[in-house]
Amino acid sequence: MNTEPGDLRPPNPPARASTHANAPLPLVYSCSGCSSAAQLANHVALRLDRCGAAEMSCIAGVGGDVPHLMKTARSGRPIIALDGCPLVCVKSTLARHGIDPARHYQLQQYGVKKRAHEDFDPAQAALVLERVLDDLHYEPLAKPLNTPVHQQRTEPAHG
Repeated sequence: MNTEPGDLRPPNPPARASTHANAPLPLVYSCSGCSSAAQLANHVALRLDRCGAAEMSCIAGVGGDVPHLMKTARSGRPIIALDGCPLVCVKSTLARHGIDPARHYQLQQYGVKKRAHEDFDPAQAALVLERVLDDLHYEPLAKPLNTPVHQQRTEPAHG
């Protein structure tokens, strides 16, 4: 597994989170606030995107009611929510729009401490990423219910 700061190579062979070969990837939203925990959550989301396990989209755009990003969030694709601390801003932002994530990870449950004015620990980020990937591998996200594949959004979700 790559643990060097700034190393964006996939940690291991990419594992698709979806059990359906033609299904679009799940979306991942993360906290990206100013604390070390928030930046660790954002880093993990970026890594999930870069290794092909999920497609990252913009939680700030959902919070700001940006039409294109709201359409993506409401597309019916499974959603992975990563919150850095117990404030659960990502989950709350999605809930404000009636969106329930398929998976919600609160990083304090993995021992991540929220520290102001500090960077996250790259080794801890690698461990959290590994645990999330393992979880997605052993309990894959199901195809969303009531959303035919041809209606699912497949264009990039980036904000």
